[in-house]
Amino acid sequence: MDESLGEIGEFGLIAELTKLFPQGEHVLVGPGDDAAVLRVRTGHVVVSTDMMVEGRHFRRDWAPAADIGHRAAAANLSDINAMGGRATSLTVALAAPADLPVSWALEFAKGFADEAGLVGASVVGGDLTQADQVVVAVTVIGVCTVSPVLRSGAQVGDVVALAGRQGWAAGGLAVLGRGFRSPRVLVEAYRRPEPPYDAGGIAAEAGATAMIDVSDGLVADAGHVATASGVAIDLHRAAFEIPEPLHAVGAALGADPLQFILGGGDDHALLATFPDVASVPDGWLVVGGVGDGEGVTVDGDAFEGPSGWTHF
Repeated sequence: MDESLGEIGEFGLIAELTKLFPQGEHVLVGPGDDAAVLRVRTGHVVVSTDMMVEGRHFRRDWAPAADIGHRAAAANLSDINAMGGRATSLTVALAAPADLPVSWALEFAKGFADEAGLVGASVVGGDLTQADQVVVAVTVIGVCTVSPVLRSGAQVGDVVALAGRQGWAAGGLAVLGRGFRSPRVLVEAYRRPEPPYDAGGIAAEAGATAMIDVSDGLVADAGHVATASGVAIDLHRAAFEIPEPLHAVGAALGADPLQFILGGGDDHALLATFPDVASVPDGWLVVGGVGDGEGVTVDGDAFEGPSGWTHF
């Protein structure tokens, strides 16, 4: 479509968007009414909300609309994953300039719906309004069939483990921020993350004591677990295998490639604590331990680099 949002109008766009969002069997009432109606048969309902603001969280010249849609959905789906649950439903609100092409909005919606489909979640509603820049607000609803895993359960003596790739998106952001587009694998990792959607439930079943989605940075998010649990977390440099693309970017930028792993976010890996090494599921990498005290250290020392993203 070559029309702009101002030309197609709010309800014309809603009609086109609704066609892109298939509904699961748990949806009794989907888009089109004042609220969605969902069926939950068992377990705990978990809810999270996230926002993305153009120029702050994404740039339209750095990524296609579909990739931005994937990123917006992944950020929310991963929050449910971090509770040990599975997302079932999402609502998405879009604010955008009137001259934004309709095709951009539809491509964004397609990417969003495709990412939601990876976990079987349905887009059940949303809202539209005009703004000077693109703003996306998402609410995700999920279900935990076992007790949700909180940030506050880590115990002294636990081991710390990681699931999913970490540092790739940060490497891609560093590349894009300097006007380059390679290594392409890192740029693609930033544009379209690959959260380990099955890992959260597996960790919960295995007895994870605490868990968090690594969205802001590994050290920063480990710090959230440490604070909530009243413990200290020590990460071990030697535990991390640095992939070749991060070595290449580090060499090009004169940076320690481990910085991308320790300080980077947006890959939406999961960080969790377990009672012992034997309880860590396959596919998880032990990267540290839990002790007395507070805060996060790396090999016993304070981490000197940027620990992660802050919004203010």
